[in-house]
Amino acid sequence: MPISFLLMVNKQGQTRLSSYYEWISMVERSALESEIIRKCLSRSELQCSFVEYRGYKVVYRRYASLFFIVGSRLSKDGNDNPENELGMLEFIHNLVETMDKWAGSICELDIMYQLEQVHFLLDEMVMNGYIVETNKMNVLRPLDLMERENQKSESMYR
Repeated sequence: MPISFLLMVNKQGQTRLSSYYEWISMVERSALESEIIRKCLSRSELQCSFVEYRGYKVVYRRYASLFFIVGSRLSKDGNDNPENELGMLEFIHNLVETMDKWAGSICELDIMYQLEQVHFLLDEMVMNGYIVETNKMNVLRPLDLMERENQKSESMYR
């Protein structure tokens, strides 16, 4: 099963980025989001980072003041989801390392003020719910090119 959604949430439970890879109505999306966020934030650091909730396998990890939450749907026949939890944790770690390389030390403000670039970075790594690229340099190269072109166009008008 592919990734169904990815959330970046602060310690207060405010969603800073959400990316969905399957269609979910807005009402269901906001209810699911708030319940999963509440569930993940209420767990202690000593508890496991894997949760099964409302038909989803949820893997989360906290980095500084941000929680990175990834969910994938359980299989339809009721058996366990074939998605590897440790692989999902490793993906979250790789995503954070890539964002750190891009923005220095990633923080909540970087996500809020550069949301378009963060979505672009995420889209370079995940396509249709499947992880397609994990090499940091390959992910960051298009972002770097966009920033260079943006600087060129800004300098032309000065």
